[in-house]
Amino acid sequence: MSDYSKPLPDIDDETRPFWDGALREELRMQKCSRCGHIRYPISRICPDCLEPGHEWVPLSGRGEVYSSIVFHQVYDKAFADDVPYNVSLVQLDEGPRMFSNVVGVPPSEVTVGARVRVVFDRVTEEVAIPRFTPEEQ
Repeated sequence: MSDYSKPLPDIDDETRPFWDGALREELRMQKCSRCGHIRYPISRICPDCLEPGHEWVPLSGRGEVYSSIVFHQVYDKAFADDVPYNVSLVQLDEGPRMFSNVVGVPPSEVTVGARVRVVFDRVTEEVAIPRFTPEEQ
């Protein structure tokens, strides 16, 4: 795992609960203490009611592909061996949308509306990246 050469997230006190959850193969996001809005990306205040208070809650990790694009061009040499790959926007069942990749199918076969579930790609000892795979039918 130490030979991972792609960009890694900057993990700090604010984002650590998300990344610690990912290491345990659990998708966790902030839930507002006042209005219950589940927010992503991570934020110091709720975008709905401006409350700073929140708790970290586990999500189902299920959703559907809202949008997807296939990259054929190498924009960063760290991803050269992955071309072509998809970048997909997943609408989670609990509300937030999350950019990631859909894995387990050819990039060109990722379709809008497809049901997906989260999987975790352990790229280093400290980082597991949430990705998505088609749900079992």
